[in-house]
Order: sequence, then C-alpha cells, then structure tokens
Amino acid sequence: MMIGRKMTDLFRKAAEGVTVGKIMAIVAGAMICSFGIHNIHQQTGITEGGVIGLMLLIEHWCGFSPAYITPVLDIACYLLAFKYLGGRFITTSVISTSCISLFYKVWEMFPPMLPDLSDYPLLAAVSGGIFVGVGVGMIIRQGGSSGGDDALALTISRITRWKLSRSYLFTDLTVLGLSLTYIPLSRIIYSVITVTISSFLIDRIQNYNKL
Repeated sequence: MMIGRKMTDLFRKAAEGVTVGKIMAIVAGAMICSFGIHNIHQQTGITEGGVIGLMLLIEHWCGFSPAYITPVLDIACYLLAFKYLGGRFITTSVISTSCISLFYKVWEMFPPMLPDLSDYPLLAAVSGGIFVGVGVGMIIRQGGSSGGDDALALTISRITRWKLSRSYLFTDLTVLGLSLTYIPLSRIIYSVITVTISSFLIDRIQNYNKL
C-alpha cells in the first residue's frame, strides 16, 4: 500500500507543470525538427552531431529506420540524465521523443517535400541547422528534449557548468569525427556549420526570456 502511494506521488510530481500549451509547443518543435532532418539531412548526406548524427550513422551502415533507432539511443542517455535532471524532465522528454518518432514515421510515408539540395551543401547546412535549432529549441524551452543528445548535452552542462551550446558542440564534434567513416571531409565541414547554427539557435531559444 505504501509502495503504491509513493509511486503515485512520484508520478504526480513528475507530471506537474506539463500543460496542454507545453505539449502543443513540443509537438510543433518535434514536427519542425524531424521534417528538417528527413527532408534535408537524410537527402543530402549532411549529418547532425550528437544522437541525431549517431542515428544517421547507424541508419547508413545498418539500414535501420530512425523511427526505431531513436528510442533505443534515447533510453540509454535518459538513464544517465535521470540522476541529474529529475523525473519531470524525463516525463516531458517521453512526450517529445514519442512525437519525434511518430513524425519520422509520418515523413517516411511521403516522398521528399523539399528540393534536393545535394548540389548546394552550404544552403543545405544552413537550412538544416535552422530547422533543427528552432525545433529542438522549442522542445528544450518546454523542459523536455528531442532525443538523447539533448539529455546528454543538458547533463554535461549541469555537471561541468558549461553553456548549453558548448555542451552540444562537444557531443556533436565527437560524432562528426565518427561520421568521417561514411561522409567525406568536405561534407563534414558543412556538418560543422549546421551543428554550430543549431547549437546557437537552441541556446538562444531556450534562454530567450532571460536575455
């Protein structure tokens, strides 16, 4: 009886502050982020860093759909983040990552909705970075994450007291180094551009009301 009551109290505390408005913002952010990744990053070979880039790396070498890779990678990072970020973060992140996986599946049902920017890598890098930065920034602002890379970056930021943008760049550049196994160095340069833009936008959107 006592265990059941404690579990109920734990779930109640974790769900506090999760409003309809926050959920709508998370859904919009998930839609924007996944749209950009599917229609720009996956079509042009310009990768993101962090777990998103790791997801694209696994998709390239193993052929697994991001809709299935994402939850596995996310869970691993959330287990690490739980100690430092708390139950409310995990609750909100479950909602946001579920939305991202759902939208990945939706976008995969349609042919690419944007022109192929493979011949214009700088444009692809900038536009892809904007989609990811705005989408993920909206989710982070609501106290959640778009995936394990956000949980990992937030955890690193909490432990080291780095700015969030610096934590993102640390994880991004690590994954980009691994991505050299299938992406030419010339393309990685554009990936550095896209992760720099997305990291900057995420940090700015998260801290907009503090500026």
